Formats: sequence, structure tokens, C-alpha cells
Amino acid sequence: MTDFAAPTDDILFSLRHVAGATAVAEWDDSLSEDILAHFAQFAEGVLAPLNVIGDAQGARLVEGRVLMPDGFVDAYAQLAEAGWQGLQAPERFGGMAQSPLVAAGVSEVFSGANHAMQMVCGLVPGAIETLLHFGTQGQQETWIPRLASGEVLSTMCLTEAGAGSDLSAIRCRADRDGDHWRLNGEKIFISGGDQDMSESILHLVLARSGSVEDGLKGLSLFLCPAGAGVTVTRIEDKLGLHASPTCQLRFNGAVADLIGAEGDGLKAMFTVMNHARLDVALQGVAHAARAAHIADAYATDRVQGRRKDGTPARLCDHANVQRMLHEQASLAIGARAMCHLAYVEMEKGERPDLVSFLTPLCKVFCSEAGIRSADLGIQVLGGYGYLNEYQLSQVWRDARITSIYEGANGIHERSLATRGLKGPGSDQFADMITELCNASGPVMAELSEWQAWRDRLRASDAPETDAHAFAQSTAQLYFRACWETCAALAEKHPEPERISTLAAHVFNS
Repeated sequence: MTDFAAPTDDILFSLRHVAGATAVAEWDDSLSEDILAHFAQFAEGVLAPLNVIGDAQGARLVEGRVLMPDGFVDAYAQLAEAGWQGLQAPERFGGMAQSPLVAAGVSEVFSGANHAMQMVCGLVPGAIETLLHFGTQGQQETWIPRLASGEVLSTMCLTEAGAGSDLSAIRCRADRDGDHWRLNGEKIFISGGDQDMSESILHLVLARSGSVEDGLKGLSLFLCPAGAGVTVTRIEDKLGLHASPTCQLRFNGAVADLIGAEGDGLKAMFTVMNHARLDVALQGVAHAARAAHIADAYATDRVQGRRKDGTPARLCDHANVQRMLHEQASLAIGARAMCHLAYVEMEKGERPDLVSFLTPLCKVFCSEAGIRSADLGIQVLGGYGYLNEYQLSQVWRDARITSIYEGANGIHERSLATRGLKGPGSDQFADMITELCNASGPVMAELSEWQAWRDRLRASDAPETDAHAFAQSTAQLYFRACWETCAALAEKHPEPERISTLAAHVFNS
């Protein structure tokens, strides 16, 4: 088994040099490096060793409560004690008030070390952001300090048995009861819907406060603490992420408070969802990097066949294996750059429509990059890749959900080809590609073809027909533009030969 090693050097290279984090006012370079190094040490020593244990044991539902696998409760206590749950929370609420750029690096390391545990902890930043934007002062003062301290973890309750991607079909009811509301209904696929790590759980529940005929306008967002009226009826038996309890919850007269305006539930919920979608993209990056590390370590050590001179060859000496290793590494580095550029744009706040265009693009490409890299890793290891011993089978199983949850990738592709082309976001995307490539290089010819395709889709009566092909082409354009930037920066990287080799692979494939 190859021990997890946090790719901190690659993360910092991407943030500093490719994405331009050093130009963002909130970025403190030395502090960011220290924070990432400290979390990497914690992840490697505490979180990663539990990954295999969590996969083998899974979460269990015992007498109506979810019990986490061995070691998870103690690891979470250490995580909370160190303040990591409040990394982005404002100082006035007990947080560290660190930039989302630092948090992006921490989130990738967390997912690479133990995706299942990251799933249970990772919705807190989105919940805090939602409270900051839509919560009353009383709601903020009640919940944000508890979320930041780790006393409380949060969930996002959208999906119902008859309402998956179609949120207009939500039936969970919310009815006024004096100063509060009462929730009645069921939600499924709720990550961390129950667990025994935190003292309490805050459910963010999208429920129908209006009539069914109101559709999406009849939905409101509610804060519902775990306790009376909230019951776990089952946890799902899944392909992967065994240690992340995916719960079915029943709300039976549960007391809740409205957050934001009545009927504006989706507006408030999208604060959580947009954060979650970029976080899923980073999960894909983490899996791509982890699979590449395992495969590279195995191929470098494994003696297989002979070289042309008759001396023993290592697996990595063979051209086809080199091709797969290069693809894995290039996917991790390029996908990471795509995410980091989106985060930097979000922090600058100058082109919000561009951020809206990049978010689904990153979610689609990076989730698929993680799955692809894991699949390639299994192929590199051959029969051993198919066994559990080297963990690649777990990487693939855990990564597979990322193209499904937080909006199936096909839905995001359709969104890109329809709503994504109506505003200025796609024009700003073209500007970004030009900026990344300095208005020259091989990607610029591809950009011209892409712009012509975009214009045809804008004029089309049925753009969704080409949505998949267009989204995939757009993602490849973005990926290759990121790699053109990486290639230009090769001399500044600690391993310029590695970057140059991978850039040659990207542009010759």
C-alpha cells in the first residue's frame, strides 16, 4: 500500500503561479503555505490512516443513530480542536477568517486523505456562507460559532424520492407554527444526515411553504436542528464512500426557522450548492492526484520485462505505461489549475458571470478526471489494481459518485449550452483563454473554432442536442489553456522537466 502524501508543492504552484493567487489582496503567501503544511501533516498522520478502516467498516445505523467507523470520532475531535472547521469563518464568530483559496488547498488534501470524512465535514463552509448572506443576526450568532468550533456539523437536504434533479417536485411541507415552522416529509441521499462525531447537526432543508402549483417559487429554506421530529429511517448501502453515512431522514413536525425570504429558498440554497459544486471538483482533483501517486510509485518499483539492452526494466520504462502515467499526472495538474482559476475569479469578484460559467465546467471535467485517473491507475497495476491491497479500487469507487451528486454532469452540460450562453459569461470565458495563452499558441486556433460553435448554439432552437459534446470541448479548451500556462511557467517550477514532459503529452495527445 502506498501511504497518502499531500501534494502541497503542486497545490502551491497552481495557486501562486497558474491561478495568480498572489495578486489577490486576501492572500498571505507565507501564512497560506504554513496552514497548508500543518493540515497536510494532520491529514497524513491522522485522517489518511482511517481511510481503509472506514471503507472496510462503513457507517452503521444502530437503534436509530449512526455510528461512525473506528477512529473517526477521535479524529474529528482533533480536527475541531485545531480549529479547522472554522477555517473560513469570520473571527468575530471564532473562525480563522482565511481565504477560500487557502480553504481550497485544505479541502483537496482532506479529500485525498479521507473523502468519506471530508463529505461529512465539508458542508460547513457553505452553511456558514449561507448564514452570513441570508441569516438574521440572531441566526448568525446562534449557529456560526457552533459550526466554526466543530460543535455542530451541517447537512444539505434537497433530494426526495420523487424529486431528484427536478426540485419543483419537492413535497416536504413547511407550515407556520407561531414564530417557527413545522417540517413534515422525507429527504433522501443526505450526506452526514446523522453521525456520532459532533454534538449536534444543523439541517438546511429546502421545503415547500407555498402550494405545489407555485413550483420553484413555493420553496423556502429552513434551519432545522437535529432532535425531536427528525428521524433517520435508513442509511444507504453504496458502491463507495462507505464511511460517509448517506441517510434517509423523516421530518415529523420538526421545529425549524426560515432563513432568507419565504419563497426564495433556491436563491439561499444555491449559496451552499455552488460552494459544494466547486468542492466536488476538488474532490475529483484529489482522486486524480491520489491515483497518479499510487500508480507512479508502483510502476517505479515494479520490475517487469527487459530494456532493449537486455537489462531488467521497471514497469514505468514501457511506453504504454508511461502514456498512462503521463495522462494521470496531467489530469491532476490541469484540473487543479482549472479549479484554482475559478476560485481566484470568485475572490476578485470582477466577473461573476464568468464564475457562474466556470463552476459547472470545473465540476464536469474534474469529477471525470478523478474517475479517469483511478481507472488508468487500475490498468497500470494490472491484476493488483483490481485488488483492494493498493487502494486504487477504493479510489475508483469513492470517485465515481462525483459525476453524479451535486447535479449530475449531464445537467451541468445542458446548463452550459443553454443558460450559460445567454449572459456575458461565455464571452468572458473566451477572454480568459486569451489571457492564459497570451493571445498566442496552439490553443488560440481552437478558441476560434469554439467561438464559432458557441455562436451556432446561441442561435439554435435545440442547443441541448449538442450539450454534451459542447461541454466536453469547452472543458478540453480550458484544460489545454491551463496547460499552456503551466508550460510557460516550467522554468519556475521545482521540477521543470516533469512539467515540460507532461505539457508535451497534453499537446501531442
